[in-house]
Amino acid sequence: MKDRRLLLVVAFLVSLGIGSAAAGNIKVIANSNVKTAAISVGELKNIFLEERRSFSDGTHVEPVLEKSGPAQETFLAEYLGQSNEELQNYYRSLVFTGRGAMPKGLGSDPEVVAYIARTKGAVGYVSAETNTEGVKTLSIMRAEKGAERTLLAHVEADYRETLQQHAIGRIVRLPITISAKGNVKSVSLLGGNPVLAQSAIEAVQKWKYAAARSSSVMEISIPFDPHP
Repeated sequence: MKDRRLLLVVAFLVSLGIGSAAAGNIKVIANSNVKTAAISVGELKNIFLEERRSFSDGTHVEPVLEKSGPAQETFLAEYLGQSNEELQNYYRSLVFTGRGAMPKGLGSDPEVVAYIARTKGAVGYVSAETNTEGVKTLSIMRAEKGAERTLLAHVEADYRETLQQHAIGRIVRLPITISAKGNVKSVSLLGGNPVLAQSAIEAVQKWKYAAARSSSVMEISIPFDPHP
C-alpha cells in the first residue's frame, strides 16, 4: 500500500511537469570496469579533448563520440563548448601533429552502449531515455572554473526497487556547499523528480572531498537509471 501511494504521488508530480525537469538531458556512461562513480565537467572535457588519458582513479580511458543527433549536440554544447565542426577540426589537428587520435564515432545510442559495455575504460554519452543496461552511469560535478574539488569518498543514492521496476528515474540536480575540510555542508534541490531527491540528498551529504583553502559551491547531477 505504501509503494502504491508513492507511485500515485510520482504520477501526480509528473502530470504537473515537476518530474521532468531533466527531460532532454543526457547520461554520461562508462564501462563497468571504471572505478569512479562521479566525474567533474573539467575532467570530462579534458578526456574528450584528449588532454588526459586516464580517470582520476588511474583507469585508462577511451572517449567515444556519437556522429550526430540530439545527444551529441547536447554533449558538445554543455560539456565541451564546441560545435561538431570545431571539434572535428580539433581532432584533425591532434592527428596531424601526432598529439592524439580520432576517437571512436558511432551512429546511435544503442551502438554507443554496446561498444562501451565491451570496451574497458570507454566513456561516452547517450540520451537520457536510453536503456543503459550493462554500463555504468556517472554522476556529474559542476563547479566554477578553478573551484573544482577532488571527490575522495562517494556514497550511492538509494534507488527504491518499486521506482526502478516502474522505470521512474531521470537525473536529480543538487547545488552543494563543500567546506574547506571537504565535508558537504549543505545540499538543496535544483531540478529533477522530487520523489528521488531525498535519497540523492542523503547520499551526497555523506560524500567527502579533498581539503582546500576555502569552501566551494558545486552542482551535482545524480542519475537514477532504471536500466543500470
